[in-house]
Amino acid sequence: MDASEEYRSRLERWRASFARSDARFRQLGNARLLTGLAGVAIAAVSIGGSLISAWWLLAPITMFIVLAIVHERVVRVRTVSSRAVSYYDGALARMENRWAGKGRQGQEFRNPKHLYADDLDLFGEGSLFELLSTARTSTGERTLANWLLAPGDIETVRARQAAVAELRERLDLREEIALMGDDVRAGVDDKAVTEWGSGAPVRFLPGARWIALALSCAMLVAAVLSLAQVTSILPVLLVVLAELAFAMVVRDSVRIALGSVATPVHDLHLLGLLLARLEKEQFQSGHLRKLTHTLDAARLTASAEIHKLEKLVDRLDWARNAFFRLFAAMLVWIPQFAMAIERWRVKFGPHIGEWIAAAGEFEAICSLATFAYEHEDAAFPELVEGAAPLFQAEALRHPLIDASSAVANDVSLSRDCAVWIVSGSNMSGKSTLLRSVGIGAVLAWAGAPVPCKKMRLSRLRVGASIRINDSLADHKSRFYAEISRLRDVVELARAGEPLLFLLDELLSGTNSHDRRIGASAVLKGLAERGAIGLVTTHDLALTGIAESLGTHARNVHFEDQMANGEMHFDYQLREGIVERSNALELMRSVGLDV
Repeated sequence: MDASEEYRSRLERWRASFARSDARFRQLGNARLLTGLAGVAIAAVSIGGSLISAWWLLAPITMFIVLAIVHERVVRVRTVSSRAVSYYDGALARMENRWAGKGRQGQEFRNPKHLYADDLDLFGEGSLFELLSTARTSTGERTLANWLLAPGDIETVRARQAAVAELRERLDLREEIALMGDDVRAGVDDKAVTEWGSGAPVRFLPGARWIALALSCAMLVAAVLSLAQVTSILPVLLVVLAELAFAMVVRDSVRIALGSVATPVHDLHLLGLLLARLEKEQFQSGHLRKLTHTLDAARLTASAEIHKLEKLVDRLDWARNAFFRLFAAMLVWIPQFAMAIERWRVKFGPHIGEWIAAAGEFEAICSLATFAYEHEDAAFPELVEGAAPLFQAEALRHPLIDASSAVANDVSLSRDCAVWIVSGSNMSGKSTLLRSVGIGAVLAWAGAPVPCKKMRLSRLRVGASIRINDSLADHKSRFYAEISRLRDVVELARAGEPLLFLLDELLSGTNSHDRRIGASAVLKGLAERGAIGLVTTHDLALTGIAESLGTHARNVHFEDQMANGEMHFDYQLREGIVERSNALELMRSVGLDV
């Protein structure tokens, strides 16, 4: 089955599971209510009326306990089934182009000053990040965002490609990770947990561990001898005084050690669920094997060590129990477990950052693998080594446009033909072409497949000027904002960075005379510095720049047709300069008298 059919099959199976568990949930709830009422009735008859033996109460009590245990299991199945239904609903929404606004949008990673993030719709509603991200932790989301915001080095990206290819068909693994535990998203504050693990050791009284153990043993012995009337209460009181003195000495250290442990332990529990699942896997790609090795470095199994910490904190929490509190005080319980937790932190804390980073990277790879699985016709690009900028794509499509309506085009940019000047009428597809090229480069150097038949490209820094607006807050006009962005793009080329520039309606905010002179100078400078890219324009005078650049530039265009008062576009890229404009027709079509 293809991805869509597989998703539908699994969705129906989980819906059936939810329906069964939901029916049992209601039945067991009613049964528990009836059992409780029966217990009350039997109690009234046996205790109040003395008509039957009180031993009959054991029957409803036993039945209630059994029903409670079964009910809890059914609740777990029902919860998992409900989450699975939501998971596959979301997956089908992506396949059917209903996903915009329903996922994580990554707004926290948006930087308006970034050279292409806003222009290529990387973040926000209907963005590339929303389409890609299936991460359940903030670390996974941040890792994916960083991959989209900057190209990786060639060896790292090739390793990611192999990892994504291996996980592409591992739908069962991705389903398990999506359904395990509680909702992990936004639960793991990776920075706070890493800082807690790598913080300076808390200083305790020398030998405090053994003093605490000795005091608790002494208390046990003294209490037993006193209760057996072998000794008086005096030894117990002496031990209590010693424990109070010890508690005063280590009070500040205990407070520091325990003051910040609650949140990290909760976050590590959520992370441990993911790590435990990964540790079971035997991967083939070197990148995934390296990640799992990180989780088992120095003979430490991440999930097992996290579980040990959880057990220590659980035992510590016993001291808060009203029935155990007195015994805990007598046994020096809190200082002993505070020191045990601190020993764990000193020994394993430095590894926490590595564990979190490995889990986040795996989640980011899973996000790309899901995208690859859902786009069977997407191809992994061939990453070309060398300094000469190159971007070649056959049948390139925009990934944010539904595949059934997206039109593919070929694009070839290299040192021999570095600049394409794209002319065409309004809404003909010029800006979409620029975004397709830009997103293709971003996906390629993140390690993902690209919606195209074939792609070859070198490592490129993307610089775009597509979505530029004025700013009242910054007192900048649109033209000033555009030339400021152009300066930043040109600076990349001046710095020797391999550049892919994408300039939409170049210098449209000024008069035609200045536009021609400025555009010609900018493009000539970029081409001379080895940059490659595309420029769109409505001003047909700018298409003459291609002649001044010689063989390094090429004119291409999009066309439209007017039929029965309506504009029709085929979005197919053609050679040469566009021969007509649709501006007047568009104005008339909306009711303007022109």
